Amino acid sequence: MGEILFPGIDPVLIDFPGPIDIRWYGLMYLVGFVVAHYLLVRLCRSGFLPLAEEKVSDLILYLILGVMLGGRIGYILFYDPALLWPLNRIIQVWKGGMSFHGALIGISIATWLFARRNKIPLLKLFDSMALVGPPGLFFGRWANFINGELFGRVAGKGVPWAMRFPTDPIAAQLLGLRRLGKRDQELRIMQALKDGEWLRIKDQVPLRHPSQIYEALTEGLLLFLILWGIYRSRQKKGKPLSTGTYAALFLLGYGVFRFIIEFYRQPDPQLGLVLWSFSRGQELCFLMILAGILILWFRRGKGGPSTNPEGHRG
Repeated sequence: MGEILFPGIDPVLIDFPGPIDIRWYGLMYLVGFVVAHYLLVRLCRSGFLPLAEEKVSDLILYLILGVMLGGRIGYILFYDPALLWPLNRIIQVWKGGMSFHGALIGISIATWLFARRNKIPLLKLFDSMALVGPPGLFFGRWANFINGELFGRVAGKGVPWAMRFPTDPIAAQLLGLRRLGKRDQELRIMQALKDGEWLRIKDQVPLRHPSQIYEALTEGLLLFLILWGIYRSRQKKGKPLSTGTYAALFLLGYGVFRFIIEFYRQPDPQLGLVLWSFSRGQELCFLMILAGILILWFRRGKGGPSTNPEGHRG
């Protein structure tokens, strides 16, 4: 049975003295928003998004707030309500982290508020969010991989790319991580990888699917290529899709990809498998798929605003 060694990248990119540091996780969020800014400017220049370019930075600020608030509150409500009390646990993002589905709700609310304030058609703005969102998912999942979190289920025979994660519960016990704080855990793992201790104990740790990479390549890269491929093709032909279609396709695409990959991703330990032996992520993805289908149904036959073949304002 094959195996790929976990690369063991320190989750902290720059470790400053004191409590402040620069983490790959935060950097990947930043890169995602920078790419979103670039793509939104392109959509503005093409005439697809009826928004002045100088307003894109304001929109990004709304989106940042939507992601951060929605992602954290969504995680607590969907995955771990125990974090609601005491209240200071809500902001302790290292305990439980963020939820994509919560972030999606947060982005939707932020988008609605921005559209209302700037008098932009809401569905057109949702379509733009669908087109610029996947790169952020791509970078975010790589950050999950670097952190060794959200790893997959135990892999069967014949998975040559399976990995052993030093954050695995068995590895955590062998390395004595449970009695340490978060940064001390990371330093303990890096030391074990450096001095050879990890190589001596790793065979006691199960091989798992690198589900973070599966998600990066499907929810992030593949979904981006599909949506932008459709967008570019339609722009060149001068046959835009009905408003709301890209948003629906995003919901469908992400929902289907994530639903499938959840069969390979380790369920959250505090929940396990829930309704009908599905994970909580699969339940939420089912709702995304249903929403996407309903939007396509209600928007069928409704044409979009015409755009010239060059993609510029006419």
